[in-house]
Amino acid sequence: MKIAAVGTALPPHFYDQATLLAALERRWKDRLFNLERLQRLHANVLVGGRHLALPIEEYDELTTWGQANDAWIRVAQEVGEAAIRQALDRAGLAPTDVSAFFFTTVTGVATPSIDARLINRLRMASNVKRLPLFGLGCLAGAAGIARAADYVRAYPDQVALLLSVELCSLTLQGEDLSIPNLIASGLFGDGAAAVLVAGSERQDLKQPTGPEIVATRSIFYPDSERVMGWDISETGFKIVLSADVPKVVEEHMKEDVDSFLGDHGLSRADIASWVCHPGGPKVLETMQDTLDLPPGALDVTWRSLREVGNLSSTSVLLVLEETIAQHRPAPGSWGLLTAMGPGFCSELVLLRW
Repeated sequence: MKIAAVGTALPPHFYDQATLLAALERRWKDRLFNLERLQRLHANVLVGGRHLALPIEEYDELTTWGQANDAWIRVAQEVGEAAIRQALDRAGLAPTDVSAFFFTTVTGVATPSIDARLINRLRMASNVKRLPLFGLGCLAGAAGIARAADYVRAYPDQVALLLSVELCSLTLQGEDLSIPNLIASGLFGDGAAAVLVAGSERQDLKQPTGPEIVATRSIFYPDSERVMGWDISETGFKIVLSADVPKVVEEHMKEDVDSFLGDHGLSRADIASWVCHPGGPKVLETMQDTLDLPPGALDVTWRSLREVGNLSSTSVLLVLEETIAQHRPAPGSWGLLTAMGPGFCSELVLLRW
């Protein structure tokens, strides 16, 4: 089974970090009396700019969670459709070739979910299996690929679709001046990505495809619910973001990665491509040091963080797309795709190029 193609779509409203910071300063000027703290937090995340679901001037018009969620439903369909169509075109497949549709998000809610609405827009087969996923957060890009791989392992003549849509800007809490919310206001951006995972018996794909999925592993860390997530209130999603995320990476990731690779007769030295979620500068620095990665191993991840910010579950899929298109290692090389997220959990996907 292999990754047949990846497609991405970013909203057209891009703003550099200085413009976004100025807008937040205007919004909070009468309540946030330490603007230097906001400026420092924005500088520390090393993000140069981000795509927003809406034009920046329209955010002040969103006065309720319902209004923000309505915008989420509309834009999620637009960018989701664009990402899927790009992935299908790259794989040489039609919408009716998709047998299972995994949809993940943590930034909005809808029933019927976005996958159902896109089945109508794309005219997919009426017998497509749907599995909407919510609550995995940044983990879900890697976990979604793993669950799609589980599906095509059982049905090797079929193709599974993973769609991630994260419109983080629509979750911003205008009345929350906590440090986690101030960090989030500078770190998270908006976008979508679609991944097609094809079973081993599918031979009707455009070349070159992405890497083979060799194995996956899910790891749950007990009693860590408050490391990352949402508190749900009358105003929507209030971020939970602990300073302990780098600590979790430092304490667990080396052992987890070594154990996973060791079960397949490999070590970190055998990995030619590291496709990692860009959680933030401290997380990436800790990951690089803990895993003793060679110089440049996380360059694509760092670039994604700087250029568009952290897009939650979508981010690792952007890194995967760029790796396939521009940094593809030699045939037969090993790769590792990884992300961490609420639970607290990590997901590992072993790739063969």
